[in-house]
Amino acid sequence: MKCPYCNNPDTRVIDSRPAEDGSSIRRRRSCDVCGKRFTTYEKVETIPLTVIKKDNTREQYDRRKVENGVVRACYKRPVATADIQKVVDRIETKVFSLEEKEIPSSVIGEAVMDELKALDEVAYVRFASVYREFKDVSTFMDELKKILE
Repeated sequence: MKCPYCNNPDTRVIDSRPAEDGSSIRRRRSCDVCGKRFTTYEKVETIPLTVIKKDNTREQYDRRKVENGVVRACYKRPVATADIQKVVDRIETKVFSLEEKEIPSSVIGEAVMDELKALDEVAYVRFASVYREFKDVSTFMDELKKILE
């Protein structure tokens, strides 16, 4: 593993243990050249997943896109970064547990909405307004009424 500080191509593992999510390994590493320490996570490589978008184009599943959507929805909300990571992990687990090679983006969007609804209602409404493409205030109010009921 290459050192992120000095780019030395050879580092050594100091400690290995299961990560909090139980599906990856957390490794503490040290660079012999600069002496800095850093953490890496090792996950099982999954089958490639293709996402079918609304316009029927296809692209490779990208965890960062899901994470960015959740982070944007939670912007300036009292939501911890660790909680966001747990939500993204749960969404990813749901998506990959379907064991499909192709999945509609709507399935991912609904999983995000379910998780955000439980995490933070304001973040949920923010995400829903973009995801559901609210055209006017009445559709926005309809979504708010669903939360209040």
